[in-house]
Amino acid sequence: MAGQKERSTRRRASPSKGDQRELAILDAAERQLTEDGLERMTVETIATAAGITRGALYFYFASKNDVLAALVGRTATSVAEGVDRAKTQAPEDPREALREAVTQTARMWTEHGAVMKVAVELAPVVPEIEASWQAAVSATADATRGLLVKAGVPGDDSPLGAAALSAALVSMTERHFYAAAKRRGALDDAAETLTHVWLAVLPR
Repeated sequence: MAGQKERSTRRRASPSKGDQRELAILDAAERQLTEDGLERMTVETIATAAGITRGALYFYFASKNDVLAALVGRTATSVAEGVDRAKTQAPEDPREALREAVTQTARMWTEHGAVMKVAVELAPVVPEIEASWQAAVSATADATRGLLVKAGVPGDDSPLGAAALSAALVSMTERHFYAAAKRRGALDDAAETLTHVWLAVLPR
């Protein structure tokens, strides 16, 4: 019985064929977003790019927006994890952690800009995308709030407290990177500007 349980656990730890197919669909959708744009994307084109039938795609996703929501969710999770990673890699230096958090976010905009732009543009009108994106925004704000407190910003709920400043700065960071992503080669400059703004709110 113990051997059977161990084998069962090993099987569950490995990605199932369904999981792999879902990942393949999301990878194909991201390539299509990057190369062809949102306007040319349909359920049919996603299925074709993933090498499956339209009917097979509907087994995993109910609609094009469902695919986009999952894609945004995957990317948004990576953004939040990158910020959290920056927090743990420089535990004694909140300023350095904030610099790295902005750098990690800029890297995500460089590597997954098409998905990030869809998240910003469609979140106000597609509830599934809004939920995925806002979960990442909240997780990022929580992580950076802790860094602000560690750097000496008051941890209270005042307009100049860490929670309010973190929420405002995360929102500003999202919009500034979104605007920069539309201009070739502008993300590095945006990251430098945003890093300066984040550090400027810290007590000296």
